[in-house]
Amino acid sequence: MKDTVSITGSAHTDQTHDSAVKHVTGRADYTDDIALPEGSLHAYLGVSDVAHAKLLDIDFTEVLAMPGVVGVLTAADIPGANDISPTGLKDEPVFPTDEIQFHGQPLFAVVAETRDIARRAAERAQVAYETLPHALDPVAAQKAGYPHVTAPLKLERGNVSAAQADAPHRIRGRMRVGGQDHMYLEGQIALAIPGEDDDVIVHCSTQHPSEAQHMVAHVLGVPSNAVVVNVRRMGGGFGGKESQMNLFCAVAALAAKKWNRAVKIRPDRDQDMTATGKRHDFVIDYDVAFDDAGRIQAVEGCFAARCGFSADLSGPVTDRALFHADNAYFYPNVRLNSRPMKTNTVSNTAFRGFGGPQGVIAAERMIEEIAYATGQDPLDVRKANFYGPDDRNVTPYHQKVEDNILDRLVAELEQTSDYRRRRQDIITFNKTSPVLKRGIALTPVKFGISFTATWYNQAGALVHVYNDGSIHLNHGGTEMGQGLNTKVAQVVAEAFQVDIGRIKITRTTTEKVPNTSATAASSGTDLNGMAALDAVEQIKARLVKFAAETWGVSPDEVRFLPNTVRIGQDELAFDAFIKQAYLARVQLSAAGFYKTPKIHWDRARGQGRPFYYYAYGASCSEVTIDTLTGEYRVDRTDILHDVGRSLNPALDKGQVEGAFVQGMGWLTTEELWWDDAGRLRTHAPSTYKIPLASDRPRVFNVKLADWSENRELTIKRSKAVGEPPFMLGISVFEALSMAVASVADYRECPRLDAPATPERVLMAVARLQAGP
Repeated sequence: MKDTVSITGSAHTDQTHDSAVKHVTGRADYTDDIALPEGSLHAYLGVSDVAHAKLLDIDFTEVLAMPGVVGVLTAADIPGANDISPTGLKDEPVFPTDEIQFHGQPLFAVVAETRDIARRAAERAQVAYETLPHALDPVAAQKAGYPHVTAPLKLERGNVSAAQADAPHRIRGRMRVGGQDHMYLEGQIALAIPGEDDDVIVHCSTQHPSEAQHMVAHVLGVPSNAVVVNVRRMGGGFGGKESQMNLFCAVAALAAKKWNRAVKIRPDRDQDMTATGKRHDFVIDYDVAFDDAGRIQAVEGCFAARCGFSADLSGPVTDRALFHADNAYFYPNVRLNSRPMKTNTVSNTAFRGFGGPQGVIAAERMIEEIAYATGQDPLDVRKANFYGPDDRNVTPYHQKVEDNILDRLVAELEQTSDYRRRRQDIITFNKTSPVLKRGIALTPVKFGISFTATWYNQAGALVHVYNDGSIHLNHGGTEMGQGLNTKVAQVVAEAFQVDIGRIKITRTTTEKVPNTSATAASSGTDLNGMAALDAVEQIKARLVKFAAETWGVSPDEVRFLPNTVRIGQDELAFDAFIKQAYLARVQLSAAGFYKTPKIHWDRARGQGRPFYYYAYGASCSEVTIDTLTGEYRVDRTDILHDVGRSLNPALDKGQVEGAFVQGMGWLTTEELWWDDAGRLRTHAPSTYKIPLASDRPRVFNVKLADWSENRELTIKRSKAVGEPPFMLGISVFEALSMAVASVADYRECPRLDAPATPERVLMAVARLQAGP
C-alpha cells in the first residue's frame, strides 16, 4: 500500500506558489522591507536635462550646503573602473566624465541622511554643458550617420534575389513596432552594507546576482569574492532587472565603502522610467515574395532598433529578433539583417521575449499582407506556410525544426474556439454595422528556448539535508513572482519522495552558488531544476550505498517511497533514516550543476543550433472597434499553449494568462513617447497606460496542451513558459487589423503600426475610408 501513497507537492501537480499568501497579505519581504542598520544613509541620482552635450562642469555648492547632505559621488570617486557595461564593451559609465548622451542620464549621486533630502538636494546642482545635435530614433540615427552600438547580424539561406525575380507576387513595406516599459510593481533598489577590508554586502532586486556582484567588484576595484549579492524576491522583473540594476548596486556600494555606512538607493517611479532601459522599438523593412496560393518564396528584412547610447544587451536582443523573424513559417529563401542603432536615448535592454516578439510580429505582418493580397483567410495562409517535414524544416539560422506540433495545436484551437463559424459571423455583422466593426485572428507562436550566449546555459544548486530530515534548497535562479522556487522545490520533493513542506527555499546569494546565469530567456526552471536534481541524486546515491552496506542488501532493494525509505523488507521514516545516515557520517550535502546539451552557435557564419528546443502556442482573439473614436475592446480570447509536461499546471496557466495580457498591452496601449528635446514624456503611470483588469478579454479561455511532452531531456520533460506566451497577444493586434480592414471591404492591409492605440486605429480607419 505504501507504494501508492502520494506526496504533497510532487512534480506535475498544482501547487500553491510558496509566497502566495505572503504576497496577498503583505508579509512578503522585499529589499525595501529590510531593516536598516543604525546610521544608514540614502542616495539619489542627479540626472541630465539635455539629450546630448559636452559636459563642462558641475557645481555642487548648493547641494553640499543643504542640511543633511553627507556628500556627492561622481566619476572621480570610483576607485576601480567607471564602467558597468554588461557585455564588456566599456561604453556605459557609472557617471560620465565628458559627454552627456541622453536626457535623464545619471551624472552624479547625492548621499544624505534621508531619501527626501538626497532627492531635493540633487536638483540643486548646477550643470554646465555645451549642447550637441542629437538623434532619437533609428531612422534619424541612420540619417545622421550614427554607428551601430554593436556588430549587426546577418542570417541568410538560399538564393533570395533569384526567388524574388521568379515569384508571381512581391510586397515591400515598413512597420514601426513600439517599445515597452517594464512597469514592475517594485522599482529598482539596492542596499549596500560595508564590511571589513574590501567586503561589501548588497541586497538588491536583480535577475542576475552574479553580474551585479562582478560589476560592483569591477567598480570598487576589488575581487568578486569581496562582494556578496543577496536576492530574496523581486516585485516583478520582466528583463528590466537583468542588467539595469548594475547602476544602483554600484552607486550604493561606492557610497557605503566611501562613508563606511550602509547606503540605500531607491529612485521614484519617474526617475526609474527615465534612467533605465526598456523594450527596443524597431523599424522593420520587409520584402516578401509569394506565389498565387500565398506560399512564401523569399523574405528579405532589415530590423533597425533604437538601442540607446550604449550597447547594454542590444546585440543579443537584435540577434534574437532575427532568430524569430520566421515565427512558425518556412522561408525557402531568406536574408535578414539587424541594425542595432546608437541613439541619444536611455540604453534599451532585456524585456520578456528579448527581441523575439519584434521578430514574430514582422512575420505575422507579412502573412497578413499576403492574405489581403490573395483574398484569403489569414489562417489559411499561416497554415500553408507552417514548417513541415523534410526540406521545409530549416530555419534562417540553419537549425532544423524537429519537434513541430503546430499543425495539431492550431487545428485543436481552431476547432475549440469555433474560429471558422465566428469569422463568418463577424464578416456578416460588419456588412450591416456602420459604426462598430469586429475582427478575429488566430495566430501561432514558435519560440526558441536557450540563451543565445551559449555560456549562460549553465546553473548550480546547493542542497542540504539536515539530520532531522528537513531540507535546505538554494539555487542560482531568482524569484520574481513566476514561481521558480516552488517548481524547483517540487523537483526536489519528488526526487526524495518527501512532502514539499520539508523543504526550505532560501534567498539567492552569491555566497552559496557562484557564477549564476541571469534568470532570463525562460530558462530558470530548465537550468536550476536540473541542477537541483543533480544535487539530490548525489545525496541519494550516498544514502543508497549506506543503506545497502548497513542492511546487507543490494542497492536495487533500497527505495525511496513517500516520506519513507524501504530497505529490503524494512521501512524507516525518512527523518529516522536520515538520522542514522548522519550518525554513520554520510555526507548529506551536495552542489549540483547542469549545462544545456547540444547547443552551439557560430555568429560570424549565422549558423548553428542556438536553441535546445521550441515551445509552441496559439491564440484566437475577437475584438470590436468603434470607427468614430478608434476605441476598442477585446471580446474573447482562446489560448492553447504548449509547456510540455507541466511541472505545475496552476503556475504555468498563470504565466500564460499574465504573458498574454502583457503582450496585448505592448501592442495596444503601452506607448513610449519622446519629445523633440529628447525627454521621455510617458514617464509615470499617469502618462503610460498598462492594461487594467477591465482591459482583459471579456471571455478568457486558457488551456495547456496537456498531451505535449518535450522530446528533449529537460526537467521532467517540461518546457519553458516565461516568454513564449507573451507573443500570443499578437492575436489581438491582428484582430484589430481585420476590424479596420472591414471599412474597405478587406481589400487592403491596414498596415497598423504598434502599439495600435485608439488614435492609430482611428487614423487607419479614416485612411481606408478615404480610399486610394
